[in-house]
Amino acid sequence: MLTSSLNLYRALWDRQTPGLQGILLMIIATVAFSIMHGLVRFVSEVLPPFQIAFFRNVFGLAFLLPLLMRSRFAILRTQKIGLHVLRGVINIAAMLMFFTALSISPLAKVTALSFTAPIFMAILAVLVLGERFRIYRWLAILFGFAGMLIILRPGIVAIETGALLVTAAAALWAVAMIIIKILSRTESSLTIVAYMGIFLGLFSVIPALWVWQPFGFETLCWMVLIGLFGTIAQMTLSQALKETDPTALMPFDFLKLIWTAIIGAWFFAEIPDVFTLIGAAVIFSSGLFIAYRERQTEQTIVSPEAGGQH
Repeated sequence: MLTSSLNLYRALWDRQTPGLQGILLMIIATVAFSIMHGLVRFVSEVLPPFQIAFFRNVFGLAFLLPLLMRSRFAILRTQKIGLHVLRGVINIAAMLMFFTALSISPLAKVTALSFTAPIFMAILAVLVLGERFRIYRWLAILFGFAGMLIILRPGIVAIETGALLVTAAAALWAVAMIIIKILSRTESSLTIVAYMGIFLGLFSVIPALWVWQPFGFETLCWMVLIGLFGTIAQMTLSQALKETDPTALMPFDFLKLIWTAIIGAWFFAEIPDVFTLIGAAVIFSSGLFIAYRERQTEQTIVSPEAGGQH
């Protein structure tokens, strides 16, 4: 009976268009990311964020092992090991900052400020990759930073440590994304994901040992769930991007703010203030506009007739 039910669901899924499949997968990814962030916040009441990050990476790597073994570790072949290591260092620094921010700041505010990553990436694309200077890009960047100032309100309220950490994490994620862009010219997505799991696991050992605290079986179960939902989020996001154009998916990424606001209010009595919501909308709109215009530019370069499709 279970097999027939699975076959039915698979048949229903296969009948959907790639665009709808990508959107549904993106929605699942936002839910999984939000649950993982809520679990990190919950477990951080008994364990340090660095230790939680270690177990998130360990269990994430455990879920990757079947994939590595199936390929007989062939996906680990690379000529860019140095870039993989650099990406791992940057990623673990961003993760540790982000998990620390989750432990001390409201979930909705952390999520809202994390939307600045595409804005930082747009700046780095010009400075590092040598992409063309476009006036709309810089206007959108300024608009995005205005949104960040709405949330932080420097000079009006004291800027929280958590807010600074998540903003720094977003900047580091942007650097990591630039490295991924460079790696993707010669490396498969599987190779990039596999090395991310390996190096994040390795690089999180020492920070975890530095703050290590004993814990019980129940806490271990919660951390397994953190690893599980983190892996689900990464896999569904990757598949969504494979099925559908990123510009069609970006609007649904804003659902993370809704889910985390609900989780924060329900489980931690955190009600996001109006400045967080307005600032998040401004930041997200600027990132969406950057992605939309970049996509239009790419289509114009490839096919001038395609410019009006969006």
